[in-house]
This record gives sequence, structure tokens and C-alpha cells, in this order.
Amino acid sequence: MSSGKIIGAVLVIGAFAGGMYFGSNQNPVPVITKSSGGASYGGGYDKAGDSDAAASTDSTRVKYKSEVADRSIVGETHVVNDGELIMDAVQKAKPGDTIQVMPGTYHETVYIDKDNISIIGVIQQGKRATLDGEKKLNDAILYSGNNFIVENLVITNYKGNAIMGQAGNNFEIRNNIIVDTGVYGIFPQLGKNGVVEYNIISGIEDAAIYVGMSDNIHVAYNDVFDSVAGIEIENSRHAIVEDNYVHNNTGGILAFITPGLPIKTTYDVIIRNNFITDNNTKNFGAPGSTVGGIPAGTGILIMAADDVVVEGNIITNNKTAGILITDHNNAPNVTIDPESDPAPDRVMILDNLMLNNGYDTIDEAKALMLTEFKQGHPDILQVGATKDSCIINRHRYISVGVNKWAECDFTNTDTIVSYLLEEPVAPRVIDPSERGKVVYNGICAGCHTYTGRMIGPPVQIIQALYMDNPQGIADYIAKPIKKREDYPEMPPQNYLDEETRLAAAKYMLSRKR
Repeated sequence: MSSGKIIGAVLVIGAFAGGMYFGSNQNPVPVITKSSGGASYGGGYDKAGDSDAAASTDSTRVKYKSEVADRSIVGETHVVNDGELIMDAVQKAKPGDTIQVMPGTYHETVYIDKDNISIIGVIQQGKRATLDGEKKLNDAILYSGNNFIVENLVITNYKGNAIMGQAGNNFEIRNNIIVDTGVYGIFPQLGKNGVVEYNIISGIEDAAIYVGMSDNIHVAYNDVFDSVAGIEIENSRHAIVEDNYVHNNTGGILAFITPGLPIKTTYDVIIRNNFITDNNTKNFGAPGSTVGGIPAGTGILIMAADDVVVEGNIITNNKTAGILITDHNNAPNVTIDPESDPAPDRVMILDNLMLNNGYDTIDEAKALMLTEFKQGHPDILQVGATKDSCIINRHRYISVGVNKWAECDFTNTDTIVSYLLEEPVAPRVIDPSERGKVVYNGICAGCHTYTGRMIGPPVQIIQALYMDNPQGIADYIAKPIKKREDYPEMPPQNYLDEETRLAAAKYMLSRKR
């Protein structure tokens, strides 16, 4: 059996062993598993989030609800009218206050570093409050406060992010319309216990919804399209992605481990009951970035993530493959992290309606199929190492790499309604000695891994440039200039005070991994 390396795609064809079928008469009798009824997936998780072990903790699961923020504090309401600044109201607000934004157009960046603040757009006869960055501003809304709620806004024409969370817990992001906001649409990072629902997001250069280094997340009822990645769960745990319409992106739904980030794992991810169709948009992500290597026409991509269940999705018309599963060793634009397990273990594929996928797949995928003497349009492509993965009703799909997978001993995830926590997470209390670490993890790590390439250059390069000059980094954070043609311009983080910027710079220079 021959082997070959794929350049610029997701696969490397190795010596691929297992089940060679030379004719229809030699196919085994298919195992047919009824998807209705039957056993349900019962794997829980370590509530502390410290282990990959699937310890059962049913008491932490609650019936899915939209409200996760602590609403016990009720304060005043501040009304912002067209022509006024939302940020002025934020500065006046106290914990528990609500800021109502009336229809109009607002050109500003709003930063919320207080707990229990709600920003609610008022919709009148179909007209909404619109934050318009005019292609000049980088970010629309940045929040680091806990129990943050943002609803009913239109956000457009920013260069970086529409809504970015920076280590805030118990967040609710819903009913927003986000168009062309640069790198990310909705980007909660380093947060716990959050809901992202009923948003419409399009035209994003990286991920329309990007959940980074977060735990206990529910992403539901969103419409995401015309972006490089539709929904991405990266270095995050205990997430459910369900009932979303994901279409006309380069890749539909992604469950990733990106090497080089402070959190090294992705596990307990359920991808279910989504419409994932026509994700054939040409990849316009940053060259050399992780998402820049996604082949157009990928419905679901699982890279190195563990305990991922794919259930009940309608996956159609994705030209490369319906589901693509790979380890780090066979993925493009990935620098291996010795502290990250590169293999996607315990991937579980249940019944999904898959139609007309792989109809114009890449040549490398065709070659991979030939290692199992298969032809046709691939629904499922798996390459590289994996352990303890399973599938039911495999006879329904044209698949490669799953011949040795076991039959799943369950048919549904009905008993897991949500990974949201029954009570709001306690507000994050930052000790002064930890300030640099939290800012680095909550802000800097969104664009910089230690060794690999993301949106910005690796931390190792920054360390080499600045060495014993943390003040130089702190000054650059406040007022960056474009230094490298092969990376986008860094946005200013001048909303951080000087002491905080210096703490983050010192922490960045101290990193060894």
C-alpha cells in the first residue's frame, strides 16, 4: 500500500490498514441500530474540568435554559439615544444596571469591566441600534465582567471582533445581527457557563462563533454563513452545539485542539441536530493560520478533540466531505505541542442524515479512499491515530478510516440536555499577582500561541524581539503599528491601564511553553 503526503490539505496518507472490500458480495451484513429508543450516552465530566476522565456528575446537568447570568442584583436602567455614547452609560453604570440602546447608529468601542451589566438594544418597528466601526475601529464590544448580557444589536464594519469575552463568566449573547466584523464574530474566551443563541453572523475572516478556552457552553439556534469557519469549539470543554443553521462557509462546525495555547484539551463536545449544508466557500482565512488550512467543502471537522458526539445532524452538499476527522500529525499549519494529545479519541458518530457530500472532493481524499479500494463521494474521512471511537449504522455512509471502529453501545444523547451549570459560576476574583496571567490568557492567547501561528506571531518571536523589555511590549499593546506584512495589523488594547499592560507583558516574556 502506497503512502504520500498532502500539501496544503488536511490529510496525509499513511500505510492505511484495515477492511478491504473487493466486491459487493464480500461486504459484511450491515449492523442496523435503531436510533429511536435504545441506550443513551451517559458519559459525564469532572466538574472541576481538570481531567479527561469521564466521571459521571449528573447533578451538574440542568434542563437547558437561556438565562445563566446572576440576576439577583437589580439596578437602574440607563437609556442611550441616537447621537449619545454607549460607553458613557457604561461608565455610569453599577452592578445590576441595564443599558437600553435606542435605534440609531453608534461609532465606538464599548468595554465592560464591571460585573452584572446588561446591554439591551431596543427594537422599534424593526429598527435596531447599530454599532458601525466604519472599517476604522477594531472591536465593537469587549467584556471582562461576569454575568454580562448583550442582546438585540446590529454590529458591522469592524476590523477585529464584534463581541469578545475576556475571562468573563456567566455570559448571555443572543439575538444580535453581525456582519463583516473582521477576524471573529462572537468570541468568548476563557469564560465559564455561557450561552450563544439566536444570532445571525456572516462575513467573518476566521470564525463566526469562536468559543476559545471556555467551559460549560451552549451554542444554539444561530444562523452562520459566508465565513471561513461557521462555529468553532477550540481548546474548550463541556460544550453543546445544537439546532444551528451553518451554511456557505469554508468549514461548517469545528471541534479543535490548537497547539500552543495555555489550555491543552478539548473534550465533551456534542454536535447535534444542526443543518450543515453547502459549506463550499473559498478559504479566505489568514495564510498559514489553522483555519487557513481547512479545505473548502468541509461539513464538520474534528481535529484532536476527544469525546465528541456527532448526532442527528443534516449534513448535505459539502463538496470535500461531510465529516472530516484528523490528528495533529496529518493537519496543515499545525505546530506540534508535546503537552497536547494530538489524537482525536472517543469520537462517536450516531445517526446523521448525510446527502451529496464529497461530490467534488480533493485529490488527496480520493487517494485516501483508494487505500481501502473505495470509490464514490465520501461522507466520512478519518486519517491518523484515534482510540476507542465508534459509529452506528456505518453501512449508510461512504466512509474511509472507520472500518476498525467499534459499534457504539448507545444511540442518543437524550439524557444530556445541557452542560450549563445549575448555579452561576462565582465571579472571577483576580489577585494582583495573577493579573498578568489572566490578561495574557484572556486576551493575548486569542491571537498568539506559544510556538505556532494564529492571527498574530508566536510568543517565541515576540520574546526574541523584546527579550528584557516588557515596557516596550506594554507600549506597543497600547499603540501598535504594523510591523510584518505576513500578519494583520494588531488592534490597540489601550482600554487596559498601564499597570495591566505591563503585567501582561512581563507574563508573556516569562512563558516557556
